Amino acid sequence: MTTEPHLPPVISVMLAVSDATAAAQWYSQALGATELWNLGGVVGLTIAGAPFFLGEPESNGWDTPAALGSRTVRVEVFVEDPDGFIDRAVAAGADGSVDQIRDHQAPWGIHRQGGFIDPFGCGWSATGPRCAHTTCSNAAPCRDGRTGLHRTPPAGPTSKPTSGAVIQS
Repeated sequence: MTTEPHLPPVISVMLAVSDATAAAQWYSQALGATELWNLGGVVGLTIAGAPFFLGEPESNGWDTPAALGSRTVRVEVFVEDPDGFIDRAVAAGADGSVDQIRDHQAPWGIHRQGGFIDPFGCGWSATGPRCAHTTCSNAAPCRDGRTGLHRTPPAGPTSKPTSGAVIQS
């Protein structure tokens, strides 16, 4: 008798959008998403290996945020550079005024977090670590020009995530 390997569960989301193809193009441009597959009304995407999906509701028990008049989910993304992740989304048309990025005190320490509403009405939150620069402080901007704290200086698109980071932006 052979035993199947134990695979841990993976949790992902499917976002209800009115136009999955247009949404996939936006997520690709704004967030660096890569298309896994496209069935027309349903599209599979990944951001640095983290899968998520887009679907066009068809009177099947769910609907878009616009149709419901409210957001029904907030996608939490853990990135090396939450400021950059949010900045790219806002530059591509997201509304970044709802949850301004700032440092948050938590029992495990300070982390940097903020969010945006994408053009399809879905809420996103980007969270990342604090800075380890010896010259940075809460009162002064970091030496790379960002205010607040983060863990490592941006080293370009090939830099490696530090502890706790899941997706590099």
